[in-house]
Amino acid sequence: MAVFRTFLGLVVVTLAVSATLSAAHLEGFNFGSVGSQGLFPEFYQSSCPQVNDIVTSVLRRAIEKVPRVAASLIRLHFHDCFALGCDASVLLDNSTIIRSEKGAKPNVNSLRGFEVIDEIKAKVEEACPLTVSCADIVALAARGSTVLSGGPDWVLPLGRRDSITASAEASDSDIPAPIPVLSALITAFERQGLDETDLVALSGAHTIGFAKCSFVRQTRKSVCPGRGGDNTPAPLDFVSPTRFDNSYFKLILGGHGLLPSDQVLLTGKGRQAAELVNTYAANESLFFQQFAKSMVKMGNINPLTGSKGQVRKDCRHLN
Repeated sequence: MAVFRTFLGLVVVTLAVSATLSAAHLEGFNFGSVGSQGLFPEFYQSSCPQVNDIVTSVLRRAIEKVPRVAASLIRLHFHDCFALGCDASVLLDNSTIIRSEKGAKPNVNSLRGFEVIDEIKAKVEEACPLTVSCADIVALAARGSTVLSGGPDWVLPLGRRDSITASAEASDSDIPAPIPVLSALITAFERQGLDETDLVALSGAHTIGFAKCSFVRQTRKSVCPGRGGDNTPAPLDFVSPTRFDNSYFKLILGGHGLLPSDQVLLTGKGRQAAELVNTYAANESLFFQQFAKSMVKMGNINPLTGSKGQVRKDCRHLN
């Protein structure tokens, strides 16, 4: 779905915002101390207590250099979780035994942020060898990118392990297609244990996103050239493209959603999605709370825990 295939763009970091990104995140939205199948926020409290400080340090530098990378990292987490679960399978490169998900239609020439994950992993390995999984690093990077752009914080369950397989087929079949049909988007989310509320809330990440002009030339004529420039990025939220806020929903209400899959949120027989768009446009705090809750819920999709999988030393390759 274009609703998430275009999670690109972002962010100016302020000291006031980054100061809230503490190692423990005890002040973030807390939706329960234990996540799916044994995940819990204190998983690395003894084995690698500095992991979030490392993640934040790398993210801050990366975002200052290339602001778009923050939204890319949120999107990377989404594409990982929707293809067989949040297991870092999306990070694996091609090998004699792996057909990488990076070549799947939703991902090829589209997903970004891999180098940032590599840098985080390298620094975490220096501090805590073979301890913190790539899957948890992806989840931590998505949260950190949200907070550093002015969005909500949340208590993040940890303890995921890394897949020893990948599935380009699952990426092709399970990541929602860019079609402006609300019922199809809802069905794709329901297959992952998510609901219509999650769909609308997570779509709000487009507040910091960009899309290629090849997809949105008709709706962003002021930004996209009439000819050529297919790869020119156009902001999904032209009011505050580098700040995580609720202006995305206000734009949809005004008919200014960049993508058909944005405006389609105002359709549907039950009107639940449309009502949520109105609610989030009027109340940013409610949007932030639900976005955080939905990110935790998405991050709990089919994790590998215990002795399943492995903790990769290099996120691109199996041990």
